[in-house]
Amino acid sequence: MFETAHSVLTVLIFFPLAACLGLILLRHETAIRYYTLGALVLELALAMPLLGFDPAAGGFQFVQKVPWVEAWGLFYHVGLDGISLFMVALTVAIMPLCVLCSWRYISRRVKEFHFCLLFMTSACVGVFSALDFVLFYIFWEAMLVPMYLLIAVWGGPDRRYASIKFFLYTLAGSTLLLVALIAFRYVGGTFSIPELMTGDYAFGFQCWTFLAMALAFAIKVPMFPFHTWLPAAHVQAPTAGSVILAAILLKMGTYGFLRFTLPLTPDASHFFAPLMIAFSIASIIYGGAVALSQTDIKKIIAYSSVGHMGFVTLGIFLFNLRGLEGALFQMLNHGITTGALFMMVGAVYERSHSREVTDNMGMGKYLPAYMGFWGLFAFSSFGFPGTNSFVGELLVMLGAFEVKTWIGLATVPGALLAAAYMLRLTQKMAWGAPANAATWKDLNKREWLYLLPLAFFVLYIGLAPTPLFKVMDPSLKTVTARLQTEPTAVAGHSGPQSNEASAKRAILLTDAKPHNPAQER
Repeated sequence: MFETAHSVLTVLIFFPLAACLGLILLRHETAIRYYTLGALVLELALAMPLLGFDPAAGGFQFVQKVPWVEAWGLFYHVGLDGISLFMVALTVAIMPLCVLCSWRYISRRVKEFHFCLLFMTSACVGVFSALDFVLFYIFWEAMLVPMYLLIAVWGGPDRRYASIKFFLYTLAGSTLLLVALIAFRYVGGTFSIPELMTGDYAFGFQCWTFLAMALAFAIKVPMFPFHTWLPAAHVQAPTAGSVILAAILLKMGTYGFLRFTLPLTPDASHFFAPLMIAFSIASIIYGGAVALSQTDIKKIIAYSSVGHMGFVTLGIFLFNLRGLEGALFQMLNHGITTGALFMMVGAVYERSHSREVTDNMGMGKYLPAYMGFWGLFAFSSFGFPGTNSFVGELLVMLGAFEVKTWIGLATVPGALLAAAYMLRLTQKMAWGAPANAATWKDLNKREWLYLLPLAFFVLYIGLAPTPLFKVMDPSLKTVTARLQTEPTAVAGHSGPQSNEASAKRAILLTDAKPHNPAQER
């Protein structure tokens, strides 16, 4: 019996594709911009039923499962839990803002650019909602094409190098992910992600599949030392491309760790955790140190992403609830804060036609509204108390100290570096010797329109995070329950254990009680 009662996710996936067809008929550039903006705002409105997500119900909700290729065991199977819900919400909220921040910047091939934005929306929502491994992989690959085009066609002077490097890195990781997909189908007997999550696999099998998946996801995050494609892609991408990269695409890697590596390969995850923690700490410190030495504003924010995402992967591989909460919080917060900072870089580039710090100094006197927003997002970026990033960073550090004191201490230099490079940059932009700021105009209505919502969520999440805890904790407790079961590796075992063992594991996951953070804080 197939679950077809809920179609909201199907609408969210395929409505932007349908909107692409209407885009073909338009010719005037202004009409194209308004049409795409209207379609993506409608997409956001169509996502309102997701507010009915019931944390107490547990498991996946808004599920739709229908036969696709029955001979191969393929199903169109989508659904959301407390992890993927935030990622879908972030996607549909950010995409209309990408249209607004590109309103003046994109002046050639306007129709093709907005076609890519609509196509990207469908692919990203599909990635975060797919519950069939093959369906997930199709959406995972589909989003590479529009992102490649955004960099290669509308990017900066070195766009060809940056786009090819981005495509080759991510394609190499995707190939390894495909190998893991086939291996799980051969051993687990299904492509269903929820069914695979209840299986027990041999330790050796877990290790090889973990390495394949982890490398694919580490490239996407990106983790040190697989990060070299990111600065080039960010710097060369147009503003909307940088926002999508920071807010959505990087989260696909950490989402993959939460959705696949931890539930499917729990024993291997424990075995490789020290290595992943070491890479995470290296990302935190390296990203901060390199950002401190940059003079290009966009490069500073690009390298800061390496450090911020290092906190996310660290929280994931701590295997405690606080760490996972902090990781998921930072996935959401990084998308909001860093996406906003890239939008602001695009706004100042439209005025000064330069991203160098020395060409964008002294704006505090002439662009007070701009610097007010910049100060808020900059303080959020290094985790100032009262902002959204403080909550996630604090939880990751608390989780780190719970595991090992030295792990917690190792994160401190990264937090200090983040404060150093963001405060230094903000100080120069606000109070440095004025360059051309006297001739610039402050924020216009369009810029206010896309910055205000992001500023609201920076403060709302920072000051009132409890509703988010209530949504995410049941799903995160399911992940920790999977990780805390006893290792099941048996020499020579290459497939799922007995039905009885799988049933016990399923009961354990189902019985995980929701965690109420308000009782502990």
